[in-house]
Amino acid sequence: MIRKANLFLMMAFFSCVLMSACVSKGKYKELDATRLACEQRESDLKKQLSESEAKSAELEKDVKEARNELTETKALLDDTGMARAKLDKELKEKIARISEREKTIKDLNELIDKQKEVVSKLLNKIKGALVKYDSSQLSVEVKNGKVYVAMSDKLMFQSGSTKIDENGKGALKQLAEVLAKQTDIDILVEGHTDNVPIKSPVFKDNWDLSVFRATEVVRILTDEFNLDRTKLIPSGRGEFSPKADNATDEGRAKNRRTEIILSPNLDELYKLLNA
Repeated sequence: MIRKANLFLMMAFFSCVLMSACVSKGKYKELDATRLACEQRESDLKKQLSESEAKSAELEKDVKEARNELTETKALLDDTGMARAKLDKELKEKIARISEREKTIKDLNELIDKQKEVVSKLLNKIKGALVKYDSSQLSVEVKNGKVYVAMSDKLMFQSGSTKIDENGKGALKQLAEVLAKQTDIDILVEGHTDNVPIKSPVFKDNWDLSVFRATEVVRILTDEFNLDRTKLIPSGRGEFSPKADNATDEGRAKNRRTEIILSPNLDELYKLLNA
C-alpha cells in the first residue's frame, strides 16, 4: 500500500514537474519573441538615429552654406551700395559738366551770332562808303568771318612805287571814316604783287615792295586819318599769295593789290573756348 502511495506521489511529482516545464517553455518563447521584437526595434531606432544624424549633419552644412551666402550677399549689397553712391556722385558731376558745357555752347553761339552781325553791319557800311568805286578798283567781301577790302594796284600805286595816288587816298579816307567808329576790330594791311621781278635800286624784290606799300597805307590811315595805331598791322606777302593766275595780264593785275582785312575782336570768344 505504501509502495502504491509512493508511486502515486512520484507520478504526481513528475506530472507537476512536467506541467511546470511546459509552462516555462511557452513563456520563454513569448519572452524570446519580445526580445527579438525589442532587438528589431532597437535596430530600427539605431538606423533612424543614424539617418537623423546624417540628416542633421546635412542640415548643418546647408545652414552653414546659407549663412556664408547671406554674409556674401550682405557684403555684395554693401559694395553695391558704395558703388551706387559712387555712380550717383559721378552721374551728378557729369550732369553738372554737361550743363556747364551746354551753357558754354549757348554763350558761344550767341557770341558767334553777335560777331556775324557785327561783320554784316561792317560790310554794309564799307560797301556804302566805297560805292563809287567799281570792281576793277576795289572789292569788298566776307571770308572766314572777316571783311576783306581789296584795293587794286591801279587805284593805289604807280608801277614800282610806294607813293599812294590821290584816288587811293580818297578811298582810304572813306574807309577810315567807317573804321574810326569801330572800336572792336583789328586791321591787317597786306601788300601783294604779281610774280614779275621788280627792277628798282630801291627795292630788293617784290616782297620788299609789298612790305613798304603796306606800311605806307598804315601810315596814311594813322597819320592823316587818325586811326588807332595799336589796331593796325602792316604785312608784306609779295607774290606768294596770288589771287589769280600770274600767267595772264588780267591775272597779274588782280594779284597786284592791297588787302585791308578787318577782324572783329574775338577776345570774349577765346575766353569761352579756353574756359
